[in-house]
Amino acid sequence: MIEAVIAALIGVFAGVGGTYTYDKRRRAGGKHQAEKLVADAKTKASDIVLKAKDEALSMVNDAKKEETERRREWQKTESRLVEREANLDRKLDELDKRSENLRAQEDEVESLKSEIREIRTKQQDKLEKIAGLKKADAAEKLMQMTEKDIKQDLIGLVGKLQNDAQVDADELAQTILVTAMERMSSEVTAERTVTALKLADEEMKGRIIGKEGRNIQALQRATGVDILVDDTPGMIILSSFDPLRRQVARMSLEMLMKDGRIHPGRIEEVVAKAEKEIDKEVTRAGEDAARDVGVVGIPREMLHLLGELKFRTSYGQNVLMHSTEMAHLSGMIAEEIGADVRITKIATLLHDVGKAVTHKLEGKHHHIGAELARKYGMSDEIVHAIEAHHDDIEATTPEALIVRVCDALSAARPGARNISAENFVERMRDLENIALSFGGIDKAYAISAGREVRIIVSPKAIDDLSAIKLARDIANKIESTMQYPGTIKVNVIRETRAIEYAK
Repeated sequence: MIEAVIAALIGVFAGVGGTYTYDKRRRAGGKHQAEKLVADAKTKASDIVLKAKDEALSMVNDAKKEETERRREWQKTESRLVEREANLDRKLDELDKRSENLRAQEDEVESLKSEIREIRTKQQDKLEKIAGLKKADAAEKLMQMTEKDIKQDLIGLVGKLQNDAQVDADELAQTILVTAMERMSSEVTAERTVTALKLADEEMKGRIIGKEGRNIQALQRATGVDILVDDTPGMIILSSFDPLRRQVARMSLEMLMKDGRIHPGRIEEVVAKAEKEIDKEVTRAGEDAARDVGVVGIPREMLHLLGELKFRTSYGQNVLMHSTEMAHLSGMIAEEIGADVRITKIATLLHDVGKAVTHKLEGKHHHIGAELARKYGMSDEIVHAIEAHHDDIEATTPEALIVRVCDALSAARPGARNISAENFVERMRDLENIALSFGGIDKAYAISAGREVRIIVSPKAIDDLSAIKLARDIANKIESTMQYPGTIKVNVIRETRAIEYAK
């Protein structure tokens, strides 16, 4: 037992001793390795320091070289500046010398001028004494002699140029108008607004009148149109100053006669439906006209008024067709003379738009149309062309003159308007008779298809102020006694002629 314990203790001590020996050896190895690492690190650090010193020396050397080069450049630049400064100083000295020379020469020139003026004055005084005339008098006399010599030549030249210009202008204008008329072909006679409806039988007339006239009274209240059923057998006549109301009444009656149910309730329903249809048709007609002419940008309100002209006639000529035809003609003429085609087409298309509301507003249709165009924001050129297409406003732009010319081309051509030859001659005769009814008038002529009356007065009986008053009085009498489309220009001519005879 004791031996076993002793053996165990010996084993323990032997294990502890072996462990201690191993640890001692390991520490010794680690120390040696550490010393080796330290030595390597010192070697590498020494190498790095040496390399850094070499690089630093290299950079210092480069910097010194660069500084040396810069110093050389600065020295060269300084040398150039010094040389340039010397050149500038030399040039300034030369300029100063030149300035002195010029001042000396100027003084000499002024002195010479003074001498020349004195010599010229002395010579002029001698000439005036010899001629017996002052300078101004001599110049005036010379101008009079020159004017007398060339006056007749100038008058003849001016007259010749005026005649040539007039002939050339007339020929060019005729060529342009004929070309435009040849390119534009349209119907000679236009449609009329329907104002009469044919009845199928007398029974339908009674149904339209209704019991105690209730149906016809309801129709008249709803449409604002007078309906005449007894004037013409088998026909119903619609009478109204408003063409749209008349069209609504026509369409309503056609729908009622086709449906067969005629009573006040149904009448109100049909009239409301007809008004919507007519409104759509009016808008569509205005848009189609603008599309046909080829213009865009017209306000919708103006297009709607333009469409109303489809149901408006002037002496049997449909106003919308008249405006569309004018727009085509004006576009061709504007291209030929270099005017603005778009402004010309829009102005001609809308020139009679005031006729759509003349039954609602007082005034002449061209003034009303211009106010409407101005109200809806159209340009001043278009407004002026619309307002000036009759003679009471002077046309100041080429576009306005084209509108006026095309209006005459479309409205005054044979067959465009239903005016008989007898009525035309009678109206022309009435115009002349009204003018001749005033005193102091030698002759009176109705020209331009009755759009102008030209009056020649006696210069001894009528002076200039009286001629102005006479034109106004004749225009007022024409307005109060005659009915006519558009405007009539009253042109009073007073001419004084001096006649002598050489014997």
